[in-house]
Amino acid sequence: MSLKRLLQPHSIAVFGGREAREVVRQCRRMEFAGDIWPVHPSADEVEGLRCFKSVEELPSSPDASFIGVNRQTTVDIVRSLSQKGAGGAVCYASGFKEVSDGEDLNDALIESAGGMPILGPNCYGVINYLDGALLWPDQHGGRRVDRGVALLTQSSNIGINLTMQARGLPLAYLIALGNQAQTDLATVLATLVEDDRVSAIGLYIEGFPDVRELEKVMSRARERRIPVVAVKSGVSTQGANITRSHTASMAGSDEAASALLKRLGIARIQDLDTLVESLKLLHVHGPLKGNRLCSMSCSGGEASLMADTAIGRDVVFPELTSEQHDSVRATVHDLVSVSNPLDYHTFAWNKEEDLFATYSAMLACGFDLSMLVLDFPREDRCNLETWDPAVNAVTRAVVKTRAPTAVVASLPESLPEKIAKDLVSMGVAPLCGIRQALDAAQAASQIGGAWRRPLFERALPGPGPHLEQPVENLDEAHAKGEIESFGVGVPRGDCVTSVDGLKNAAESLTYPLVLKACDAALLHKSDAGAVMVGIDDFDELVVGAETLFSCYPSLLVEEMITDAVCELIVGVRQDPVIGPWMMVGSGGIYAELLGDTRVTLLPAPDDELETMISSLKIHPLLSGYRGSEAGDVSALLATLQSVSDFVMKRRESLVALEINPLLVRPKGKGVCAVDAVLQYARAS
Repeated sequence: MSLKRLLQPHSIAVFGGREAREVVRQCRRMEFAGDIWPVHPSADEVEGLRCFKSVEELPSSPDASFIGVNRQTTVDIVRSLSQKGAGGAVCYASGFKEVSDGEDLNDALIESAGGMPILGPNCYGVINYLDGALLWPDQHGGRRVDRGVALLTQSSNIGINLTMQARGLPLAYLIALGNQAQTDLATVLATLVEDDRVSAIGLYIEGFPDVRELEKVMSRARERRIPVVAVKSGVSTQGANITRSHTASMAGSDEAASALLKRLGIARIQDLDTLVESLKLLHVHGPLKGNRLCSMSCSGGEASLMADTAIGRDVVFPELTSEQHDSVRATVHDLVSVSNPLDYHTFAWNKEEDLFATYSAMLACGFDLSMLVLDFPREDRCNLETWDPAVNAVTRAVVKTRAPTAVVASLPESLPEKIAKDLVSMGVAPLCGIRQALDAAQAASQIGGAWRRPLFERALPGPGPHLEQPVENLDEAHAKGEIESFGVGVPRGDCVTSVDGLKNAAESLTYPLVLKACDAALLHKSDAGAVMVGIDDFDELVVGAETLFSCYPSLLVEEMITDAVCELIVGVRQDPVIGPWMMVGSGGIYAELLGDTRVTLLPAPDDELETMISSLKIHPLLSGYRGSEAGDVSALLATLQSVSDFVMKRRESLVALEINPLLVRPKGKGVCAVDAVLQYARAS
């Protein structure tokens, strides 16, 4: 479904009273060059324009329509527009699927639209700042541009707020998605990524559309070299039947959302401030080649803030090489200590040529982004003239070196909008706030890294079973049997129902042994005191068995693994929208306490699994901490792929899988799933 006529119209029809009048006014303010056709059954004119009585009276089929009437009439107008061959419509009214009595009306709206695209309902609509076309019933803060970023939001009010930024971000589109009854995020993105005038796209989303369609669109965005960043709010609900598991409490659907965005090459942003700054950086420079930054300032305090703020972020300020050091040293005062971040002091302040020499030397070092910290004084009380030499010097240095460069104000209000716009026009990214600037650099670097990696050939599978279905738990013996058939190692052992059976099983096993209850309803045996470890002889085994048999009908006796290098937890869940995801982290009884986890979507490429393992806090144990034996990492990675294969084969019914602990043994000895929980959706 193409939205080109709706988003880039040559003719606009407006329906309704106050909201329709505002759409006309906003189009005129933006100097829309196309036709505007008000439609109202009783009015003769709207804002001086001839008013048509119905859709049938319109001179031709409108490219885009704004429908600002009640919900029932909205359905009727949509049907008439669709029959007339209109290009699409914005449905402003609320009261559809988001309310208890709106389900049937929502279905009627979709049916009435047929093949005509509609935005909403319950949304403000579209602002196209490129062509001056607004289907928007309210004020906004944008202006016409020739090229800029697109904003898509599920919140109309947040969209309005973002247009009010005064930071030099050129907006090409603002599109409110509303309820997404018919046209979802992926469909809108598919049209925007084909517009050569769009430099980057920012998203404010609360949920996801069909992830498979979104994956296709993001592949196309990558081909078109259009970067995408997103603020994702909210956490998808998990089924109540799995909330008792370690996996559900340690890594919920929000982590799955982050994994999805990462897989798609979308940088996740945590707040609107950083969204604006990231989009500015991407608009001017696109994705960065890496995360190596340099900073320049005339203050040691600012240099320290830059260095300190980088801690915990995926950006670095590398030390200068001896050659780079000498090059910069030749341009600064003898009392300046040359480093990165650089405090060049105030010796050169207001001396354009001196500043130009220093900036050029730093920019020529080849960093992925060079940052000049520069806070401007208040325009209403101060004189800005002494800042001109610094601005002139950095823009000249950019022309000379062609290095990606940003001017960073430590406070957002310290970078006037006019200066920010001028910097954008000169190929310099104006960034507001040190934290926001570094987060923006991190986002741009992440997208650049994603684009350099080959696309994973296996498509996302989409949602699995409905989590509201009844869930069946397998006991540990059967759960281990299932995963073992896919290549996951488990301890040697047997399930028994009597002391005689225990004797027969123990004869083929090597002590020490582990004895535990084998009960499908018992998810956390340690908490229930249903596990005995380190059993060294048969007499001890019988005593333990008699205790457990008094509470449980069957027991699992296994060889105890005594040479583990570390314990991990591996959990799999099915998100109702995203589909299957896997969590890997520090395991054992302290799994939740440590909170050391990573999440990926399934299926997962090998390099993604390797990155997950290497980024765990517990990873030093796997590589041989302080002279201890290294773990069998290759066997671990193979096991994770085996788990992935198992999940993909069972995904139509699998609800949850948890292995805790997964013991990683010394190199060459493999890994072993000591405990396993497996849940399937039971057909109702």
